Amino acid sequence: MRINEIMSRDVEVARPQDTVQDVARRMREIDSGAIPVCEGAEVKGMITDRDIVVRAVSEARSFDTPVMDVMTPDVEYCYEDDDITAAADKMAELQVRRLIVLDHDQRLVGIVSLGDIAQQGKDKTTGQALEEISEPNRH
Repeated sequence: MRINEIMSRDVEVARPQDTVQDVARRMREIDSGAIPVCEGAEVKGMITDRDIVVRAVSEARSFDTPVMDVMTPDVEYCYEDDDITAAADKMAELQVRRLIVLDHDQRLVGIVSLGDIAQQGKDKTTGQALEEISEPNRH
């Protein structure tokens, strides 16, 4: 099974100049802990609830701080035609629970989570990925 068969296609995105407060509100509204940051069609990074806590709140930054100042710039991704097992393996290796999904022109087309993969439930892929994601940081 391919990623484009299970991914979420309607992805909320932030712009680099959006404020931390605006993005935090959006996260609450859509019940998500991560939002890709895009400038036009180009993915610039990912802003997570953890980024907001670690890079904004803990450093007493203003709520008006631009997302580009606290986002994670190096975003891990998979392609829409990747196999779900390969994506789960990548999540396990990187210890992440979601990946953005790109087409081969590097445009954002969706997001896939461990939960999306778990809903397939046909093999041990999800359990193994979750076990590896949950291991203490190996770095």
